[in-house]
Amino acid sequence: MRTIHTDEIIKNVREMCIEANLTLADDVKGRILCAGETEESALGKRILGQLKENMEIAETEQIPICQDTGMAIVFLNIGQDLHIEGSALGDAVNEGIRQGYREGYLRKSVVGDPLLRENTKDNTPGIIHYEIVPGETLEITIAPKGFGSENMSRVIMLKPADGIEGVKQAVIETVKLAGPNACPPMVVGVGIGGDFEKCAILAKKALTRNLDTPSEMPHIKKLEEELLQEINAIGLGPGGLGGRTTALGINIETYPTHIAGLPVAVNICCHVNRHVRRVI
Repeated sequence: MRTIHTDEIIKNVREMCIEANLTLADDVKGRILCAGETEESALGKRILGQLKENMEIAETEQIPICQDTGMAIVFLNIGQDLHIEGSALGDAVNEGIRQGYREGYLRKSVVGDPLLRENTKDNTPGIIHYEIVPGETLEITIAPKGFGSENMSRVIMLKPADGIEGVKQAVIETVKLAGPNACPPMVVGVGIGGDFEKCAILAKKALTRNLDTPSEMPHIKKLEEELLQEINAIGLGPGGLGGRTTALGINIETYPTHIAGLPVAVNICCHVNRHVRRVI
């Protein structure tokens, strides 16, 4: 059995919070650059050029890509043969978030009570998803999520009879409702199956998958391709000002579900689809 100390987890989470907010992953960068070459709308092309310039300045000057540095979403894949010593794991993750947002001069956007609305002043707590997996490593994925796009997301409880066409309609309707509020071009994460909360977690997790890595299931890969084509045919475009680039990509994750249900979650993300992954 392998042992790691929570001090190492704190250090990595701190660094990852800063990295994620300053530098886009290569897959997202590549989609923005490609869209800048293929966009037909002159205004859309100009906006994409500004997005390219913005991400280059952020990386060069080491400043946030977006003023909304998000709520820290953390996925932990914990090897069942791994022993963690030190403080409680959740406390260590939140300490890493606290240090990262303070030392990185990142905006603190978390309020401690959803109704009283008093800022916690250190962007904690984060939202942590735990999964026990085989092995003796700890895989950490951090995805800071801004709420301009988060507020445009939905869970739709479809009937089994709605089928694939019902899923398509739910996704496209959500994108249309989001409109310019989600700062397009957007990235769309979709969760299908499970139950009410499982499909939402799947949709969130889908946003962290490399956009150049399609689903391994042929029918889901086909659905991803069809939906991306249909979304970009809407004409919303960059900034919501028209064009062919409404979405940079769409990822779909699925899970078994009940015979009487077809839960679907659509988690919208703006073009600043931030995610960093490390294995300790």
